[in-house]
Amino acid sequence: MTSLDLDEAQATFSGTREVDPRYALDEAALDAWLTANVDGYAGPLTIRQFKGGQSNPTYELTTSGRTYVLRRKPPGTLLPSAHAVDREFTVISALHAQGYPVARPYALCTDDAVIGSAFYVMDKVDGRVLWDLKLPGLEPDERRAVYEAQVDTLADLHAFDPAAIGLSDYGRPGNYFERQVGRWTKQYRASEIDPITEMDQLIDFLPRTLPPEGPTRIVHGDFRLDNLILAPAAAQVRAVLDWELSTLGDPMADLSYLLIAWVIPASQRNGLAGADLETLGIPSVEEVVQRYAARTGRTPGNLDWLFAYNLFRLAAICQGIAGRVRDGTAASAHARTMAAQVPTLAQAAWSFAQRAGA
Repeated sequence: MTSLDLDEAQATFSGTREVDPRYALDEAALDAWLTANVDGYAGPLTIRQFKGGQSNPTYELTTSGRTYVLRRKPPGTLLPSAHAVDREFTVISALHAQGYPVARPYALCTDDAVIGSAFYVMDKVDGRVLWDLKLPGLEPDERRAVYEAQVDTLADLHAFDPAAIGLSDYGRPGNYFERQVGRWTKQYRASEIDPITEMDQLIDFLPRTLPPEGPTRIVHGDFRLDNLILAPAAAQVRAVLDWELSTLGDPMADLSYLLIAWVIPASQRNGLAGADLETLGIPSVEEVVQRYAARTGRTPGNLDWLFAYNLFRLAAICQGIAGRVRDGTAASAHARTMAAQVPTLAQAAWSFAQRAGA
């Protein structure tokens, strides 16, 4: 994303608005459910909808004494495994009990009769969501502190033994990268429009060169700066957001996904490649890896392969958007911009695959 795109993203996805009529809630039914199921709840209730939360509609519930957040499945017919708010509630409940920075979960409702679909309620966490990875407006030491807090928070997530905190059945252990490569290959093929040589080469190369199995840990799946809420005036992570893609898997997937920002040019997807990191105060890839290793004892064995995998994954995601543009279900300018990035991402992925031995 360019700086203009980032400003637009900040305006588009930050804050609240009036509730979309398509996602309106039965306020009386919700108030009754909250009274019965959320300790300390007392109306009257004011409801607004967050501008973000595109996959699972998300609402701000305000009372005189407290503000809550409600995340729901979209109404209507959905794929069986999609929009699993119950899984989000499960993982944040387990992590909150361990003192990990997530919003305090209050209650889960699986009765569609209340508001039309399953939902859960959690505390609203106040703070900053930072979109621009170069952190304009901060001093170099402040930038470094933000990045170090981000790395530490990821390392702390990967320190948990899932079985020890009640998440042994949160995902399938083992063969993580094999399953992920297969998943994103299927998505790419289902949305393919014009042949892209590099994608075909990656689809051949990646399954044949899978890295050794790492320990099974909780993988967030989308761990990046704008999925964190930081304290208003300190480099402290108050909450990690958007657990929709979380599962059990290899922690190197999360670490390398975070590090992708360092190899993507800022002109393409809000990356850091080409930026003067030292002057900005932003740690290098090597420094991030060292800090993560000091906290976990683990380092990525083949970062080039992991970068190839992550860029392939991003290309497949963008190709899925391209397919929706083709089918007329995603006609926005932003969707078209994302779709146009597939060849560039594929070429970048293949260049890292070649470094990894392709």
